[in-house]
Amino acid sequence: MILSTYVARRFLRMLVMIAAIFGAILFLIDVVEQIRRFSDENIGLSGAAGLSLLNITASFYSILPLITVLAGIALFLGLSRSSELVAIRASGRSGIRVLCAPAITAALAGMLAVAVLNPMVAATTKRYDDAVAQMRSGGGQTVSVGDNAVWLRQALPELDANGAETAGQVVIRASRASPDATTLYDATFMVYSPEIGPTRRIDAATARLTQGAWELTDTKEWPLTQPNPEAMARTAPRLELPTDLTAARIRDSFGRPEAIPVWQLPTFIQGLERAGFLPPSPTRSGPGGTGPARC
Repeated sequence: MILSTYVARRFLRMLVMIAAIFGAILFLIDVVEQIRRFSDENIGLSGAAGLSLLNITASFYSILPLITVLAGIALFLGLSRSSELVAIRASGRSGIRVLCAPAITAALAGMLAVAVLNPMVAATTKRYDDAVAQMRSGGGQTVSVGDNAVWLRQALPELDANGAETAGQVVIRASRASPDATTLYDATFMVYSPEIGPTRRIDAATARLTQGAWELTDTKEWPLTQPNPEAMARTAPRLELPTDLTAARIRDSFGRPEAIPVWQLPTFIQGLERAGFLPPSPTRSGPGGTGPARC
């Protein structure tokens, strides 16, 4: 037991040392990359360092198997150079027993990484993506999948009282969507003006994304700036609403898979299924009847 504890402690020390070295290398490389990538935004060294701290967690998490292998190699090289491995074998200890201590330590470290480090990677990845989107477009995530709805946000050019163009916002809610989110069902469009707040509400049976516009069908529109919006409401079989969204931008707004913690994957997948982004789970037949089968 004392020998196993000693070998495990040596392996853990090597693991932490190699992880620190790789983390420092990844940080320096990423700082240079962030400065090059966002040179037009003039983020400076401190801004690049902050983005790098958020960004390298995913890269560090992906190379943990390599770090573990290198820690094992460094451990046994160190034991061989100090003749400790020879002394252990000469004392009658089994080589397999010597391997058990670092193997168990590596397994525990892997479980800890999945349980603790994975949610941290997801949180930092999401914050990095939000920071990049904020710098490049002045807005956050375009698409959000809720429990029972799909939410989108877009900019909408509007004219103020002087005829100058101002950037309004449109918040879109839909009960379902196509897999690429270019077709929405039971959609509601809320148009916001930066000066007075909500100005229009449009309900549509379907909304299809085309080049530069949403094509709405079976619509009803309420002018929210009027004293009685319901009395002024109007219906139309078809309506177009300008948009700056594209299919590629919507796909990119879902973020990277690393931004989803492993503990939230079942809930996230169920939300995608309810929203229509994934096909429903197949039905499995068995001796006792039928029932939904989760893949």
